[in-house]
Amino acid sequence: MFFFAGLNLQAQDISEKEKEVIQGKINYNISLAQKNIDNNEFYKAQSDLDQALALAHQIKDNRSIGLIYSKIGKIQFITEEPVDALKSLFKAVEKQRFAEDNINIAETYKTIGNIFMSRKEYSRALDYYNSAQQAFENENLHDYAAETMLYKGDAHYNLEKYDAAETEYYDAISLAKRYKNNKILSSTYLSLGKTKAKTGDLTEAENLIKQALTIANKNEYRGLVSNAYASLSEVYSQKEDYKLANSFLKKHITLNDSLLQVKRSYLSPEKRLDKLYSNRIEYQKEKEADLEKEASSTWLEKLTTILSIALITILSLLTLSLYKNNNIRLKSNNILHKKNAELTIAMEKAELATKTKANFLSTVTHELRTPLYAVTGLTNMLLEENPKPAQIQHLKSLKFSGDYLLTFINDILQINKIEANKVDIEPEVFNLKKKVENVISALNNSATDNNIKLHLEYDRDLPTNFNADQLKISQILINLIGNSIKFTKDGDIWVRILKQSKDGENFNVKFEVEDNGIGISQEKQQNMFESFSQGSIQINRKYGGTGLGLSIVKGLIDILKGKIYLKSELGKGTTFFFEIPMKKSNEVIVEKKANYFNEIDELELSNIKILVVEDNKINQMITKKILNKMKLYCDVVDNGEDAVDKVKSINYDVVLMDIHMPGISGMEATKLIREFDKELTIFALTAVTIEDKMQEFDEAGFTDIIPKPFKQEEFEKKLFNALMLTKKETPS
Repeated sequence: MFFFAGLNLQAQDISEKEKEVIQGKINYNISLAQKNIDNNEFYKAQSDLDQALALAHQIKDNRSIGLIYSKIGKIQFITEEPVDALKSLFKAVEKQRFAEDNINIAETYKTIGNIFMSRKEYSRALDYYNSAQQAFENENLHDYAAETMLYKGDAHYNLEKYDAAETEYYDAISLAKRYKNNKILSSTYLSLGKTKAKTGDLTEAENLIKQALTIANKNEYRGLVSNAYASLSEVYSQKEDYKLANSFLKKHITLNDSLLQVKRSYLSPEKRLDKLYSNRIEYQKEKEADLEKEASSTWLEKLTTILSIALITILSLLTLSLYKNNNIRLKSNNILHKKNAELTIAMEKAELATKTKANFLSTVTHELRTPLYAVTGLTNMLLEENPKPAQIQHLKSLKFSGDYLLTFINDILQINKIEANKVDIEPEVFNLKKKVENVISALNNSATDNNIKLHLEYDRDLPTNFNADQLKISQILINLIGNSIKFTKDGDIWVRILKQSKDGENFNVKFEVEDNGIGISQEKQQNMFESFSQGSIQINRKYGGTGLGLSIVKGLIDILKGKIYLKSELGKGTTFFFEIPMKKSNEVIVEKKANYFNEIDELELSNIKILVVEDNKINQMITKKILNKMKLYCDVVDNGEDAVDKVKSINYDVVLMDIHMPGISGMEATKLIREFDKELTIFALTAVTIEDKMQEFDEAGFTDIIPKPFKQEEFEKKLFNALMLTKKETPS
């Protein structure tokens, strides 16, 4: 217990000069406390730390508060008060984390690990030792990490994981030798020797323990000397040399008794208090006996004595009650702090798992997109090259499978981006009515296959031109209408766009997608917007799909600051409603050109020089054929070094650069090209997830990015715009 427990110190308006003076007093008291700790004067050290803590609270110095609580926790651990120690140490962690005091938080984690070791909670101790070691290594304090490795080895030893323990011990020995830390070196030799004895290597165990004993005797580490005697006694017992075993056991007992006497001299005052009041009844009886012996005293003296005894008894009971109540409160606080620390560690592990998942998805999708580029590209080319009638259906099936797989990959990436908050709103002026009509037109063939009629109702009070993110609105409508088509046969689907409310130029637009399909049960409606959620396994088997569409819809609507809900009844159909805020636009919309190279006369296609840098032979062929169909011709190289050499010798208009190649990557090749040509148009033609690499692409010097597999219209548009820009900038 410390006198500051209930103190509420408020920082007054203190000048910087006064803060410096107070900080000096804090540092002095901490230094004095450390000297008392080194001399086993723990009560004096606690008093010094109490004063330092009061001053630190006065100036709200979180770094000092964290350090003081950490030292108090160590004292309480030494004086066998583990519950109080954990309470103080968890307070220290909170303050040190807030102050970003990474060095001292590592020490605190290590002490918490020691307490859990003393309580035989070895796995929990390992968690804190790992955190401490990571913090030490982040600060390049490898000499401190040696002690943590020793403790990790001890935890593995107690868990009977001897191979893991030996690995930690050897690492600790290496660091202890490098930084000449004899105490850690001696302790680690001793622990490694005990481990060797457990695994049956008694000769090596004897040698290691003797090395530990030599270092401990030389440096007067009496506790280590005592433990080494005990360990040697056990080794000689295993060797059946009982004479030596008995000799070392006697040395251990003699030295250990001496050390125990010293340790008892600084037991906690709370324990002394507990012993004192455990005999309070005997104490009261003795006082009553004294009262009877004083029968000859005056009535006033007797009354005074009785009242004194009663008062002492009441105060004793009250003190004991307060002590026990305080212990209960401290235990509760300790549990809360411990759970908080465990939640922090769990959160760190969850963040690591999230990063690992994101990296895994990035890698897997790249590996899938590369062959998909070949599948979709070759399929499209074969369909356009007059295949035999018997082959057309097979090619269409192959195209459908490739498109489905690409959609699935894109859905997973979209979910990953939404969960990672990497999706931005990209507003642009567009015609909402025409956009919805285009979506319906694109889905009309699928509807016709299911004998479905699509109907559009557009509110007359709603303007047509808005400034909003039309791409995300299209994605939402495609998913919802496509979902209705999938679960409706021989029916109708109504798409309604309605004005919900208006505030000046700002509209709240309501979208409805209603079908008369199979409907959704009440229990399934609760989970409809979760990833991979569908009505049932049977529905998944019958109708197909990934179960990601509605999850993507919900995520996109949240990003657009809208809301979505549904109404459905089994066998009668489903209606999805979503509302999003949109701003009216009075800007005139200019229709964008749909065809590019086929309608351009002024561009001399034969003079355009394009370099394709691609190591995959199939992808080389596909890209080359796509360019040839646009009446553009190209050179092809399969590595970054040759690409740099080609650009140096030939004046190209455009370079299509793959990223992952043998030798130097596309990134490195582009950086080299930018050293001597700043103006050349270089497209990254890649299958990587570009959102995660956008900054790297910009830094490398790419003009733009074309993700594989690409849509030919988008590819043609970007290429056309780049060539036209080059044409305008070239003097005639």
